[in-house]
Amino acid sequence: MATYIDASKLLSETSITDFLERLGYRPVKRSGNEHFYLSMLREERTASLCVNEGLSVWFDHGGPNASGIRGGNLIDLAISYWHPISYVDALYKIKKVMGNNVQLSDEISMKNQERKRLFIKLPNYKIEAIKPLGTNTAITSYLQNRGIWGMADGHIHELYYFVRDDKGVQKNFFAAGWQNENGGWEVRNKYFQGCLGHKGLSFIEGNEDELVIFEGYMDYLSWKYENEDCSPSVVVLNSLSLLPAGINRARKFEYIEAYFDRDKAGLKATLDFKEALPMAKDCSGIYSGFKDYNEKLMADLQHLRLGEKDFAGLCLGGNKVGGSR
Repeated sequence: MATYIDASKLLSETSITDFLERLGYRPVKRSGNEHFYLSMLREERTASLCVNEGLSVWFDHGGPNASGIRGGNLIDLAISYWHPISYVDALYKIKKVMGNNVQLSDEISMKNQERKRLFIKLPNYKIEAIKPLGTNTAITSYLQNRGIWGMADGHIHELYYFVRDDKGVQKNFFAAGWQNENGGWEVRNKYFQGCLGHKGLSFIEGNEDELVIFEGYMDYLSWKYENEDCSPSVVVLNSLSLLPAGINRARKFEYIEAYFDRDKAGLKATLDFKEALPMAKDCSGIYSGFKDYNEKLMADLQHLRLGEKDFAGLCLGGNKVGGSR
């Protein structure tokens, strides 16, 4: 049977700054969660490689080296640092640098670990239950109001979790959620949006030559609502800070459509994406006049509902006239 290294576990247990320190690199300066290094990927005199500890991502403002990778997670950094090297070999290298024994498992064990990974323990959070949609009226109502209820099944789950504050007081929460590829859970409800665990991309495998890329998951499901018969591969950034990782993932596709937000940050991301991948098509014009794809869908559905009410009123009025004859 095939053996593997649990990449999600490796990412959750290994800090990028700790990894770099093991390699002999220390930040030149710090600003909050951001650590700035003289790039170890090429020669330079100004610290341009930034590591965000809070998001567990890095970005080299000075540009990529021969690997073509400019940012991403720990594994992306290892692949760039030891270029040329395969993804699997990079995992072994990281394990070796951090002084951990490589744990190999067969395919059956991997499936079991994926199931166990649904029960997540975090420093401040604990996920108690993950359920299919339809058992929580508040979550159902939230997704219906966003216009993507019909597309959510199989993509989004109900998450029930609690958080303890510094005094040990426990507060219970629930939200709609989906798991990113780094094992974290992106959570949304009417009052809150955030991430439990590590941030990461969401990837849905489809056509190996075609890719659609979105800033948010609600935008992807909004697109899916209008393109249900299409089956390209899909990348959802879940955060614009992961744009470099999204660019790296998109490189292997021949046809790419980008659907980023039309606010200032989203438009800048579109320009950066097009600069890195000139063949990509900016499709945000579809929802011109709106902030994002989901906002357009909600407006379209609202107009449809109003139109149905007007039509119903005309029908009722016609019946009254007919009845008076």
